[in-house]
Amino acid sequence: MKTSNKYWQCTYDDIPESNKQILNEYLLSIKLENKAVATIIKYRRILEQFLRECPIQLEKLRAEDVRKWLDAFSIGKKPKTIDLVLATLSTFFNFCLEEEYMKSAVIKKRWRIQIPRTLPKYLDEMEYARVKRISEQLPVRDRAIILFLFSSGCRVSEMSKLNIENVNLEKRTAEVIGKGKKIRHIHFSEECALVLKDYLRTRSGNFNEPLFMNKFSHRLLVGGIQQVLKKVGIKAGLNQSFHPHCCRHTFATRMLARGADLQFIADEMGHSDLNTTRIYARIPTEEMILKYQNIMG
Repeated sequence: MKTSNKYWQCTYDDIPESNKQILNEYLLSIKLENKAVATIIKYRRILEQFLRECPIQLEKLRAEDVRKWLDAFSIGKKPKTIDLVLATLSTFFNFCLEEEYMKSAVIKKRWRIQIPRTLPKYLDEMEYARVKRISEQLPVRDRAIILFLFSSGCRVSEMSKLNIENVNLEKRTAEVIGKGKKIRHIHFSEECALVLKDYLRTRSGNFNEPLFMNKFSHRLLVGGIQQVLKKVGIKAGLNQSFHPHCCRHTFATRMLARGADLQFIADEMGHSDLNTTRIYARIPTEEMILKYQNIMG
């Protein structure tokens, strides 16, 4: 395989040229739709594997060919992995149908696996209090990271990309670039703003610098932030792994428990589809549990 800096391009030589051209056209189309880089790479790798192992020209591909490949691929795979592959293939084949590279559908709806949606992993009130208590003993940068994630609900990738100039400490807002390169404003707590001020007092004062930096004065990347939270989770004695997305889920459940409506939570978290946010409504809040205990004993 030839190396390429263009993550949206397939360069495998063992894929039929006509199929590779169609694949690259599809990948470019989803790039122009501002799909996340990680999503495009994931789709590309799945489709590359299929087109390498099933090297039939797309215009001649039949449902039987796809089913045969899928049966072989599915051995030992988890249902979620199989569902992801099916969804990726389906989206690609729909593109081929719309562009008239294929004449008929080759994936049957009955092939899709019904996977029950699991509830997001979040911290309950006791766990949240333990993490907050541990964070008070941390260096000011790490405490600011914890408070920012807890009170803003932003994605870890969004926080990592922030520069000081993107943050307004007086209004307690930050301008982040979310999925699809969409810009939105998020909010954070007064406590977080105070700790951020303390942290920035230790810095050079250059507004073009990253908001959070590592010990080498470089931008603190996602992996570094994950390590900060992992250590805190261990110190707090949590029964689950503590990671940035857990903070995001905790933000949503706490907002919901305090009466925020789903649309407001969706806007704060950058959900383009309200159904993504609805899953939090399935989580029993502390208030709901208390009401049940008062009624049922």
